[in-house]
Amino acid sequence: MSAKNKPNELYITRIYDAPVKLVWDAWTDPAKTAKWWGPRGFTITTHSKDLKVGGHWHYTMHGPDGVDYPNRTVYHEVVKYSRLVYDHGGYEDRPPLFRVTVDFIDLNGKTKMDMTMALETPEAAKEIKKFIKQAGGNSTWDRLAEYLSPNDAFVINRSFEAPITKVFEMWTDPKHISKWLPPVGFNMEYLKADVREGGASVYSMSNNDGITFFGKSIYTEIKKPNKIVYRQLFVDENGAISRHPMAPVWPESMLVTVTFSEEENNSTRVTVTTEVDGPATPEELAAISEAKAGMTFGWTGSFDKLEEYLK
Repeated sequence: MSAKNKPNELYITRIYDAPVKLVWDAWTDPAKTAKWWGPRGFTITTHSKDLKVGGHWHYTMHGPDGVDYPNRTVYHEVVKYSRLVYDHGGYEDRPPLFRVTVDFIDLNGKTKMDMTMALETPEAAKEIKKFIKQAGGNSTWDRLAEYLSPNDAFVINRSFEAPITKVFEMWTDPKHISKWLPPVGFNMEYLKADVREGGASVYSMSNNDGITFFGKSIYTEIKKPNKIVYRQLFVDENGAISRHPMAPVWPESMLVTVTFSEEENNSTRVTVTTEVDGPATPEELAAISEAKAGMTFGWTGSFDKLEEYLK
């Protein structure tokens, strides 16, 4: 790709645990695209698609509030399994918002998605960046990761304007974790803190409405400053394995993988992937799928607090 850091451009990079063909098909097959395209909570209806230079993709996005957003994408470059260039956000009554270039790069069976969004001016880029964040637009790429996941995982990303070592410290030092991790309105207290590979931590979370629950994290892998893997369980006040206090069919154990990637301008992108740890019943798997919107809301609140805490 061309040199980055142009003030009128925005950049997104994701690595998907799937071969290029599967990622390309997810992008270009309307039936597959309908499973993930758009912010969380949105659905789409494709009216027509002609994947070629000069071709159009005509679709309508349906918001969770019932509002429809008609779109007409125009393709300028189509290189199968390699690159798409298209105008995004336009329709018959309005010009496109920006031009998108997407490169699909093979990484030994995985796929790197490198995306550039080019706008007319740096000011327009800043406004679109704020709009995308407010609208939850980046969850589109989390939904793609979930669609490609064989385990129906939950995925969420956030970029922080801080160096990777500092962000990693926020996730591994209990005195920092307790300041930002609990849901909005909750306080967190560690009963046991042993954040190391092979260690385990036990904590409580409570709010002013008298709700208290206890959790346990068992750390299976910690690779500074790039990766943390832990098993997440609910326990009672005595540390015995319990179930989610407000979701009795929630799986007993979840596996959480947190990866840290360096980005431009000394920033760090955090990716959290949560999936069932071990066998699960159909009811438990359904509970995970139904909870993804709530999980997004919860993690977004925690990430907002971490963003402020880092300042």
